[in-house]
Amino acid sequence: MAQTTFLESLRERWRDPARLLCVGLDPEPERLPRSVRRLPLAEGVWVFCREVIEACAPCVCAFKPQIAHFAALGLEGVLERLIAHVKLHHPDVPVILDAKRGDIGSTARHYAREAFERYGADAVTVNPYLGGDSLEPFFAWPGKGVFVLCRTSNPGSAELQALELAGGERLFERVARLAAGPWNANGQAGLVVGATWPQEVARVRRLAPGVPLLVPGIGAQGGDLAATVRAGWCRPEFPGLILNSSRAILYASEGEDWQDAAAAAAQSVHAAVRAVLADRA
Repeated sequence: MAQTTFLESLRERWRDPARLLCVGLDPEPERLPRSVRRLPLAEGVWVFCREVIEACAPCVCAFKPQIAHFAALGLEGVLERLIAHVKLHHPDVPVILDAKRGDIGSTARHYAREAFERYGADAVTVNPYLGGDSLEPFFAWPGKGVFVLCRTSNPGSAELQALELAGGERLFERVARLAAGPWNANGQAGLVVGATWPQEVARVRRLAPGVPLLVPGIGAQGGDLAATVRAGWCRPEFPGLILNSSRAILYASEGEDWQDAAAAAAQSVHAAVRAVLADRA
């Protein structure tokens, strides 16, 4: 039986066009609920992230664990276990490994193998600064998604990403063109564009009309959900948007109602997207 590709999984989740939420799994030990902090660290992180997954799964189009939040704690095994849990219990929900890898040659090949073989992720985030040949080892994995950093949500991103090139094109626009064109020979590319820049989300969408956009910045970073949906929406059968929220959902409550609070926060995003789409109709 053929394995479901990343895009096929996304399309299945997007049967509900308002299901655009991606929950980032960024565990911070000091912010875990008190009852979870009583557990040994590895077990506490496992329990916390597993229960967030269970609470939010009905509302999401993807989960996005951030590798540094696990690796810094020596919890790569917990990350493997969590992705395996999603595969077993929610096989139609894809997992995007947020790793932002960027290197060349054999190192890039090992990073790709780490993401797709060791962790079993369906997609990975990558840094295009070294050029297209640094991305080829990721595109060499059939059916996997490769999200290229384009216009990120941090204030300092403009120092490089907004630089004007010869002919007036900005650097992030060139990245969008490349990701929608020559880099995307097998239809695996996506782009990372921050919700803090809705006008530039719209610009990227015009340059890359059929490419999924992973949009961080919804929630704690203050991104405008409605403006982002209007700017990045593609079409009902392929919304093309993956709206990531991490802290606003993970830490919706640090009390003993944290699972219910995470579910309510996810449902709130789903309802907000539905309201924006209703206004568009």
